[in-house]
Amino acid sequence: MTSHQNTQTMKPATAAKKLGVYLEATPAEFQEGVVSRSELNALQTDPPEWLQELRRTGPHPRPVVAAKLGVSIAGLARGGVTDALTTEQIEALKEDQPDWLRKERATQAEVRKETVRIKEKQAERAKAEERDSRS
Repeated sequence: MTSHQNTQTMKPATAAKKLGVYLEATPAEFQEGVVSRSELNALQTDPPEWLQELRRTGPHPRPVVAAKLGVSIAGLARGGVTDALTTEQIEALKEDQPDWLRKERATQAEVRKETVRIKEKQAERAKAEERDSRS
């Protein structure tokens, strides 16, 4: 009895998400095939020119756009950004600083501060519980 490993594959949309690229901007052969785990690893460690160019200039998927702008994906939607953007478009938004972007960045900063505050409070509580359990 021999054991053989099945090659794990994923849909192109999943692979594009893991690579942080916009699926519709990838080459047709990428969009139409399946991607094995080893192919994905190869793309990550030694990206071909098309992947390097996509990462550099876009269009970028919404999670990447949100990260580059320092806002949430929901914040993008509230700002009316529903499509993929190129690096040039992202830079233009950063330069123009529309009201919605300033507001969403401020909201994101508050969320980060609150997250830190909650973590610190939980850490203090855990220390107190540990002290109490020792006595």
